[in-house]
Amino acid sequence: MENKRTCLYDKHVKQGALISPFGGFDMPIQYSTIIDEHQAVRTDCGVFDVSHMGEVTVKGADAERYVQHIFTNDVSKIEAGQILYGMMLYDNGGTVDDLLVYKMAENDFFLVINAANIDKDWEWMQKQSEGFNIELLNRSEDYGQIAVQGPNAETVVEEVLGIACKELTFYTVKTIGDVIVSRTGYTGEDGFEIYASHNYICGCWDKLMESGRCKPCGLGCRDTLRFEVGLPLYGDELSADISPVMAGLSMFCKLDKEEFVGKNALVDQKTNGVAQKLVGIELEGKAIPRHGYTVLKDGEPVGEVTTGYHSISTDKSVCMALVKAEYGKLGTPLEVQIRKKTFPGVVVKKRFYDKHYKK
Repeated sequence: MENKRTCLYDKHVKQGALISPFGGFDMPIQYSTIIDEHQAVRTDCGVFDVSHMGEVTVKGADAERYVQHIFTNDVSKIEAGQILYGMMLYDNGGTVDDLLVYKMAENDFFLVINAANIDKDWEWMQKQSEGFNIELLNRSEDYGQIAVQGPNAETVVEEVLGIACKELTFYTVKTIGDVIVSRTGYTGEDGFEIYASHNYICGCWDKLMESGRCKPCGLGCRDTLRFEVGLPLYGDELSADISPVMAGLSMFCKLDKEEFVGKNALVDQKTNGVAQKLVGIELEGKAIPRHGYTVLKDGEPVGEVTTGYHSISTDKSVCMALVKAEYGKLGTPLEVQIRKKTFPGVVVKKRFYDKHYKK
C-alpha cells in the first residue's frame, strides 16, 4: 500500500527536502539540517507541514456528552474558543490516542488526532457513538494544516499571512471564514496552527517561503523540539500498553468527571500504583540513548528508552524511558546500554528544556 501525500508534498520535493515515511505519509524530515531547523524554531520562526494530522468534527445535541465520554479531560469546564489536551482510552486504561479538543461553539467540537492513528481512532470513535444524538464526521481529507512556530511566529503570521492572531492566548482558537487558527504548539515555543482548504494552505506556504522570514522545518526537528520540553509522542511515550498514569500525564485525566472510557482503570492505577513509570534520564558524556535501548540498575534490566537525543538546546545526552516504578524517583542512578557499553545516568524531570509559550 502506497503512502499518502499532503497537499504540500510537491513543494517539499522542489525545495530539496529529505522525504521519508511517517504515519502512513511521505513527509519531509529535514530541508537543511535538523540542528539548523531546531534552532530556527527556538530563536526565530519555523514552519511545518502538519497536514497529515487527522481532524474529526462532533456536532449535535449530545456532542458535549459524547466528547466527555471518549475524552479524559473535562470539556464542560471550557468556553467556546478554548482548547484542551487529553487522551482517548481503552477500557483497561491503555491509550487509543492523545489529541486536542477544540470547542468551536456549544455542542460543536473539532478534534485533532495523530496521523498514524486516523483509521484506528475513527473506527473506535464510531463504535463509541452508539446512543448519542450527534453528527460525527472524519474531515481528515478536507484540511491542510501548517504550524508556524517560534518567538517571532506572531509577527510572521500577522504580517506575512495577514492573519490577525495577537488576541489569541495559549490554547485558544478562532475562525476566519472557513479558516481555523489556533495557538498551541508542539515545540515548547509560541506558535500557531492554521487549518484550511488545500489551496489556501499551499498559498500560505508560498507566502511564507517567499518572505524569507521563516525556515521550512521537517519532522526531524519537530521530534527534537517536542522531546526537549517533555511532550509525548504516541507510539513512544503513550500507547495501548502505556496509560496516562504511567506516562505522568494524570493532570489531563479528570477523575472527578462522572464517567469516561477507561476511567475505572485509571482510578485503580492511581489507587494501587503502576508497575512502570515514564522518567527522564540524563547520561554522563555525549553517548546518545535511542528508542528501544535497555535501561539497567546495577547491571539488571529495569526498563527501555522511549525517546533519546543529545539535546540540541542543552548540549546534554538525555532520554525518556519507561522503567520499573521503584526506580522512578528523581536522583536514582541508572545505566543505559548503548551497543556493547553501559553509560551511567540519573533520573531527572522529563522536561529537559523550559517551555516559552505566550500566556
